[in-house]
Amino acid sequence: MSLSNAANIQFSGVIPGTIINKNIISMREQHFVEMVPQQTDFSCGAAALATILNYAYNYDFTEADVIEGMLKVSDLQLVQSQGFSLLDIKHYVETLGLRGRGYSVNPEILDRIKIPTIALLDIRGYKHFVVLKKTTQDKVYIADPALGNRVMDRQDFVDGWNKVTFAIIGEGFDRDSILLRPKEPLTARNTVDTWRPLTDAELVEFGFYRSELF
Repeated sequence: MSLSNAANIQFSGVIPGTIINKNIISMREQHFVEMVPQQTDFSCGAAALATILNYAYNYDFTEADVIEGMLKVSDLQLVQSQGFSLLDIKHYVETLGLRGRGYSVNPEILDRIKIPTIALLDIRGYKHFVVLKKTTQDKVYIADPALGNRVMDRQDFVDGWNKVTFAIIGEGFDRDSILLRPKEPLTARNTVDTWRPLTDAELVEFGFYRSELF
């Protein structure tokens, strides 16, 4: 997310004759750092996809760019009544030369997901797409297009999740993606596990072609 809207505050009088400029990031902007927030009620899927494309594949898409592209390969009436689907996302990423693959995942092996994926949560009857970034024994790190970067209790995530993850796979994947290195909340005492780059074997196991890894 661009920080161009952050406040710019000038401090004068600290040292006679000097002015200090300092950018101040709002609390909302801190929640949405390094992800794309949704701007409409139906666009969580587009925002989640834009987050992965921008921060795992180094595109520079706005949510509006992705919505425009997805509308070209989607059923407009269904989108208006139900929002975008994983099938719409699959069709759109194929226009970019990428592949979309859905995986049915046993909750016990969530930790084996090694790349950022899209997950569908049921939040009090509301279906909502988020980016699943990383899991630990008791936590799940997500980029939520509506609420920002957050950490969920693992069991709470599992209870609301449909047990499917959707991966965008293809050439240009950034193994060092910031999405795979989520930050702990400021109040957390422990840090996330030490980061290590993904191996070719891990990526091939998840569906990448060896030709895409060079």
